Amino acid sequence: MPPDGMRGRVERWDPRPGGGFRMALTYLDPTDSPGKTSDATDVVDIGFADLVPPERVVQRAVFDADDPSYAGTMTMIWHLAAAGDGTEVTVTATDVPPGIDQAVHEAGIASSLANLASYVDVGATHPWACPIRTAERVGRSQFLII
Repeated sequence: MPPDGMRGRVERWDPRPGGGFRMALTYLDPTDSPGKTSDATDVVDIGFADLVPPERVVQRAVFDADDPSYAGTMTMIWHLAAAGDGTEVTVTATDVPPGIDQAVHEAGIASSLANLASYVDVGATHPWACPIRTAERVGRSQFLII
């Protein structure tokens, strides 16, 4: 899920270990947030290094950028754990390219997790419903989705 202030488009999707996806994120207002790929866009290729339903997703992310400060492969580990009636989702990012500001990155992950919580809260009318009572931040880049 893209963070607030961005629109996302999945250009490729292969949900299996060794597969991955390519996503284009477009800033709704790029004035204060220049893109990594173009003035208004971040394009990232994500590989699924590991998928362990329903516990963990390990992603390797490479940004499409000419600027060497965005070079390298970032690893993101999404941990999912039962928490009462909900799921606690913790995201850990390592090897983050030096051009990505830590505070901005953490805020983006938190926003994406909050958007995920809103997305899965579809009510009981859908067979895959996951009603959300709350999505609260319980730590850095960690949300409890109940």
